[in-house]
This record gives sequence, C-alpha cells and structure tokens, in this order.
Amino acid sequence: MEQFFGKTKEGTDVTMYTLKNAGGLEVDIISLGAALRAIRVPDKDGQVRDVLLGYDTPAEYQDVRGYLGAVIGRNGNRIANAQVTIDGVVYPLEANNNENNLHSGSNGFHSVIWQAKESDDQHVVLAYHSPDGEQGFPGNMDVTVTYTLTDAGELVLDYQATTDQKTVANFTNHAYFNLDGHDSGSVEKQKLEILADAYVPVADSKAIPTGEIASVEGTPMDFRRMTEIGARINDDFQQIVYTGGYDHTYVLDQTDGGPQLAARAKSDASGIQMDVYTTCVGVQFYAGNFVGGQYGKGGAFYENRQGFCLETQFFPNSVNEKNFKQPFLSPGETYESTTKYCFHI
Repeated sequence: MEQFFGKTKEGTDVTMYTLKNAGGLEVDIISLGAALRAIRVPDKDGQVRDVLLGYDTPAEYQDVRGYLGAVIGRNGNRIANAQVTIDGVVYPLEANNNENNLHSGSNGFHSVIWQAKESDDQHVVLAYHSPDGEQGFPGNMDVTVTYTLTDAGELVLDYQATTDQKTVANFTNHAYFNLDGHDSGSVEKQKLEILADAYVPVADSKAIPTGEIASVEGTPMDFRRMTEIGARINDDFQQIVYTGGYDHTYVLDQTDGGPQLAARAKSDASGIQMDVYTTCVGVQFYAGNFVGGQYGKGGAFYENRQGFCLETQFFPNSVNEKNFKQPFLSPGETYESTTKYCFHI
C-alpha cells in the first residue's frame, strides 16, 4: 500500500509504503532516506507491538537525531580525518563528527528522496542516483535498496550499486529496535546474542578503530551466549567507557557468501525474537547510548538506550585501514549485500 506521508521542510512530497504478510506483520517504509519507519509484530499474546523507533513527520527525520531507520551511504560509520584516498587522489569529506566523517555527512543517503521503481503488498524497490562528487566521493553511483517482507516473518534488505569511477560503497540501515515496543522504555533487560569471537576496538571516545581485531573472551564485549543488553553496559571496561556503552563492530565469520546468522535478540516480556542474517563482514552493535531526549511516534519520549541497532556493514574507517576488508567499488562491478531481520515468537 502506498500513501502520502507528508512534506519535507522544502515542500517535497514524501511517500510511505506499507508491506504486509500473512502472519500479521506490517512494515512501513518512507521515501525520505528510504527509511524504515515502523515494524508492527504480534507478540506472544497476539497484541501488535511496533518494535521500531521512528517519527510522525518528514521534518523530524530531516532533523537527524540518530538517523532513525534510514539507509546510510555512500559510507556507513566513521572515516578518520574526513578524507579518503583512492588511486592516489585524496578526496576531502565533511567533518561532521569531531574531525571525522560520520555516515557520509549531512547530505548522505539518509537525507535524500528515493524513487520507487516497483512496489506491491510485500516488496518495494527504492532507487537513488548519486551524482559524481556528492558527499565528496567520486563517480556517478546508482543504488537500489529492495525491501521484501516474506510470509515466514523475514524482512529482507537487498542493496545493489554500480559506479562509473572507483568509489566507496558501504551501506547499512540505522534501525533502532525495541522488542517490547518503541514506546516501552529501556532495552537493557532485553537479551542479545552475537555470533562473533572478535570485535573492532576503538582508539578513544571519537570511536575510530585502532586497526586491531580483538577477542571478546573474558570481556564485557562477549555476547556469544544470550545476555541482557544492560548486564555489563556500565562496566569499567575501557572500550565501553570510550563510547558510553556498546557502540562497536563485531567481526563475522562469512564463509559461503550467502546470508549467515549474525545475531539474535529477544524479549521475555513480549515473547518477540529477532534473528539477523547478513552477507556483510561486520555488524555494529549500538545500544542507543545517545538517542534519548527526543520525541518520537505518537508523542512517545525516547530516552537513552530505548532502542538498539544491529547495523550490518564493513568495519569503521575501512577505507583507510589496510588491515580491514576495504569497501571500494570499481566500474564494471556491482555492489551487492543482503541483510534479513527475521521475527518470530
């Protein structure tokens, strides 16, 4: 279903697409930022809960208080010193996070209107043409993100991109989940499992990686067993202190190229569980440490740690870190990645 969602501050129409499956799961997506706006899931008692933080108007999405639900690109996460070197040429980027670039700057994919190429009750294909030099990156880039809602309770995100010059391609979605409902308060009692033996440490509070890959063994970063999000979130562990809670990329063991299980989250209160599958090399677990102090959908007031993110992506600053897999895309190549959020009781 397609309907008018509102107008941007500049007066541009924003469209909302609603996907529905046979099990009563519904997903809203808006053309501004190709953003996920709502995910309505029946809980263990059959009551529907909207498990995604979001807003009621386009203007609130434009204010960018945490990138709620938006597609992030051309590069997700941070780039040190707000510059990237490609084939010996230095490309300066917007320094919008200390001296670093975060989520491609103020005119990233989260800020633009995407065009629907096709849509029906269970899928929508949104496209965007990013011109050469946009955000500071070289090359004309054509990007699509396809949202598909299956009757098995899977929300599938498929990304594709091509370019006419070598450039950066590292996309993610910045959805904030709360499996008790977006307006239900803290997620710290909800449980999380991340299938990763290692994570990417950061150098300081600016959250640029050191270039190391560190074991989670014996640290509060270890989520290899289902653990409450808040169980160790305030521990006196330097990495957690740096970022005010969890905000780190976990290293996934991708073997066959297909989507593999990366994480599971569940709420005992609602009975809702979400499994995350991806083809990406990393997943950024962000516990919503600084998302609070704002109003969301239906007048709900969001506090810090009221939603958590599991952002599938390349590692932060991977464009500049040769120890990491690098997210460069060349002419004649097609960037492709898939992430699935699977909901069940």
